[in-house]
Amino acid sequence: MPPKRLRTKIEKARHYLSGGGVVREDSDDELGLEDLPWEWIYEDKKSTKICGARMGTFECYLGDTVLLKAPASNEAWVAILYEFLEGENEDEDGDTIIEKQASMLWLSSEKEIRSKKKRTDFLENELYLTSNFDQNALATINGKANVLSKEEFDRSYPSGKVPRSSKGHGKTFVCRRGVNTRTATYTEEFKWEDVYKGREDMDNLVELLESQTVKTRRRRAATKTKDLDDFVMDDDEFDEPETPKKRRKLNSATPTPSKAKQLTPRKFTTPSGRKIITKKPLEFTPLGTRMLSPSQMQSSPYQIARSTLHVSAVPHALPCRENEFDTVHSHLEAAITAGTGACIYISGTPGTGKTATVREVVANLQTAVAEEQLDDFYFVEINGMKVTDPHQSYSLLWEALKGDRVSSAHALELLEREFTTPSPRRVPCVVLMDELDQLVTRNQGVMYNFFNWPQLRHSRLIVLAVANTMDLPERTLSNKISSRLGLTRITFPGYSHTQLMTIIQSRLEGVGKVIVEPDAVQFASRKVAAVSGDARRALDICRRAVEIAEQESSQQDPGKENLAPGTPSKTPGKTSTLASKAGIVTIGTIKRAINEATSTPLAAHLRSLPLASKIFLAALLSRLRRTGITESTLADVVDEARRIGIMAQNKNVDTYLLTPGPTLEQQPEEELGVGVISTPSKRGRPAAKKEIDKAARVLGLGAVAMELSEAGIIGVESRHGDRVGRVRLGVVEEDIRGALREDEESRGLGFGS
Repeated sequence: MPPKRLRTKIEKARHYLSGGGVVREDSDDELGLEDLPWEWIYEDKKSTKICGARMGTFECYLGDTVLLKAPASNEAWVAILYEFLEGENEDEDGDTIIEKQASMLWLSSEKEIRSKKKRTDFLENELYLTSNFDQNALATINGKANVLSKEEFDRSYPSGKVPRSSKGHGKTFVCRRGVNTRTATYTEEFKWEDVYKGREDMDNLVELLESQTVKTRRRRAATKTKDLDDFVMDDDEFDEPETPKKRRKLNSATPTPSKAKQLTPRKFTTPSGRKIITKKPLEFTPLGTRMLSPSQMQSSPYQIARSTLHVSAVPHALPCRENEFDTVHSHLEAAITAGTGACIYISGTPGTGKTATVREVVANLQTAVAEEQLDDFYFVEINGMKVTDPHQSYSLLWEALKGDRVSSAHALELLEREFTTPSPRRVPCVVLMDELDQLVTRNQGVMYNFFNWPQLRHSRLIVLAVANTMDLPERTLSNKISSRLGLTRITFPGYSHTQLMTIIQSRLEGVGKVIVEPDAVQFASRKVAAVSGDARRALDICRRAVEIAEQESSQQDPGKENLAPGTPSKTPGKTSTLASKAGIVTIGTIKRAINEATSTPLAAHLRSLPLASKIFLAALLSRLRRTGITESTLADVVDEARRIGIMAQNKNVDTYLLTPGPTLEQQPEEELGVGVISTPSKRGRPAAKKEIDKAARVLGLGAVAMELSEAGIIGVESRHGDRVGRVRLGVVEEDIRGALREDEESRGLGFGS
């Protein structure tokens, strides 16, 4: 008998990082310490039918109950060997390898059943038979287990516990019922020796479970929005799910209500031997809050309209996004129900409701979990604009799963171990990765890990990647990352003017008084839809128009003090008409709001820039739209400016900025700092002595970059060699396009596209 191997400090520490398995004191006492290759055992010498597997002196056969390795060294899963096979897997280098595997029928402990309906009379070493199958490598087998009935266990161990000196310590279990872990339904109590005698009875066990347990949970009826203020659930309707009423406030990195948070610090040992104590979640002392009544905050229709038109206001429903809601809902619900990993890429221009729709879908699914109509899942939101380093995504994900705050490097190691280890008790996790382009690193490691983990067999990780460009994976990410993203892609188009009208009118329905004319709503919607289709910009314009109308109404009120007397008019009818229009948002009010939005100090400064600065900004925006990358090198911007200047057919550009190019023999190699950009000659090509047809360089862009950087419009990286420095925008792209779209000097430079 090989000597028993004692657990090291590292293996003991890993016990704190997982839960749900059965406790064992010895890990590899049956298999030995040496990792030998696995060999098939055939029924006879002439047969090719596999009946067992061997590693050294250890043998296991079909129908045997075995222990499988778990993340912690003193825990194991219990399963019955159902079938031996060979499957494909990937090694650490990404190469495909063929490994020996087995299909197994799981036995579960009470920790896997996460429903309030589960039984409470379970024994300490009791397991429940399930009909869940899974394929695992033979390398995960950790020994054999012994399953007995309650009567046989009491006869063998009258004290109720297996002695530590016995060979069956940590390997002997009681099974007297079967269970469906998703629905928490049990079979009638049976005697294990009567229902299972060997591998011939495995199919009968599955039939017993399926006949006495409920396979799926009760599904909810489809929800229909009867009214914006009334949300009714009809049990008799089974249409496609529609956008529901807001149920609860979603917080980032928030698990479902059934997730028990662990607030005590847990100590474990890292592989380097240094002891680390995980940080305790921050606790804040609640401050006294003064509650204000709605009548004080929303005493007038104008205040109600301004609050409902604010972009941060959460509406009762999301109109005009029913199709996208159904698509995201169906994909996400199917992945959670099946317990598999998935990647869903969601793209669309800013302000098209991508994040809001995903949050509504998650809120709807969390409501189904609370009503025990859907499997439990965790939800964490990672916003690329809110993290200082993309690698912090690892820490946020691990904190959502386990409740521990660890460093990014250590969280990556723990997540790798978590997702690569087989576990039938793992709860699915939904990760919303918003502003995906901000999480791209130089080696693209963060994107690779988050898109590769859902492909692993045991991860049960569902990633919702949200970005503003449709082709970001193909243009920014490498092929090995974009291929792992899959084909599930959902595009949110920009809102049309009719959809924007519906959105604005739905928010103004609860005002009670008509303060915005329908023509004004249509005018604002058409203006925004012609530019970007951004619902947030349309709401901002209407909200500012309501503020202007409120100011006009207060000036026309005769009860106000310090009010100038009105001028009498010779036409009383006209006076009454003007008085009736005061305080109502008209097309003229919308025009004033749009002019104010485009007449900001930034817009005035952009219009006053010289022509060279406008060409530089046009080139930078063109590179941003073409590549989808927020940063560009200065050399690429200069080359793009030359192409824009040639195609613009602008006489001012041709006269002052584009100069006749020298011959290829005489091209200077001047640096950007002196204000001239040159295109080097191509090696191996004979030099021509005639001049180039169009200009080969653009003057003044070196000084332009410095001036725009000092004004805060762009950011320039200071590096040795000016052409390799990186440039990125310091203001919103839409602000630049809106300010220069109608500029006469900027016609033909691409600001209107």
